[in-house]
Amino acid sequence: MKTKLIVEQHFHGCYGIDFNTAATDDILYLAHKILAEGIAFIFPTLVTDSIENIKRQIKVIKNASEKQTSDMAKICGVHLEGIFLNPEKKGIHNPKYFMKPSLDNFKLLEDEFIKIITLAPELADIDLMQYLKAKGIKVQAGHCIGADLSYCDSTTHTFNAMSGINHRSSSTALSALINDDIFTEVIADGVHVFDDALKLLFKVKQMNKILLVSDSLPCTHSTLEEFDFAGSRIYFDGNSATSQNGTIAGSTKLLPDIVKILGQKNMFSKQYISNSYDYHHLDSNGEIEWDEDFNIVKITF
Repeated sequence: MKTKLIVEQHFHGCYGIDFNTAATDDILYLAHKILAEGIAFIFPTLVTDSIENIKRQIKVIKNASEKQTSDMAKICGVHLEGIFLNPEKKGIHNPKYFMKPSLDNFKLLEDEFIKIITLAPELADIDLMQYLKAKGIKVQAGHCIGADLSYCDSTTHTFNAMSGINHRSSSTALSALINDDIFTEVIADGVHVFDDALKLLFKVKQMNKILLVSDSLPCTHSTLEEFDFAGSRIYFDGNSATSQNGTIAGSTKLLPDIVKILGQKNMFSKQYISNSYDYHHLDSNGEIEWDEDFNIVKITF
């Protein structure tokens, strides 16, 4: 089987590198190394942090993008997953940095390199939502409880850190499934979402609106067993990474690993990789050849 090269639109790091603390050279190293995994486009994702640190890291990531060479995955922009979230669905994020999703607060950190923003739409001012749409920034509903996705392009890691399906009330997850106008991210790593919930998503949602994401952590493809992330100490047991209280911090797989997991369960469609190209209006520049066990046998650039 052949697919397009992979787009990572939601990941916090790998190879021991955390985008919230990384230096320019770290990001260039990651971009070079990850291309050999078949990942050609990346959107480094920043977790909740202080305004000062987020602004600094956006500049670092942008600086790395300006120094890239052809043997690296293209840095397409920043995915800002933090600050404008609902404390009720905070996940691993540090709520002491949360702010109301308003236009004035967004302008405190605004940068043209922010291409995706995850926020809680039920808390957001309408002028912010309209402003983000006018700027062409992808607005994603995540870490939220709201069901009104009118101004959203997608949901962030669907089912995780959002109000779930309830037959007596509306919810973020329910709206994501039945709204044909938006995309849905999903972490299909076998840890974040139970297989039956994945099957429900894949059955109900339009196939061309499903976005596979990894939400990978710095420990991914590294020797890290303990590390600090989002203000918490994280423990990696070889399969999942959690805080001391058991909160899942993110994935420990990159997207090629997740493709293999889905493929071996007969739940993968190459359409899921193509969808990211449509979502971001990217041009394909190569392909991956997979064997029958969903191992990568050849990458063409």
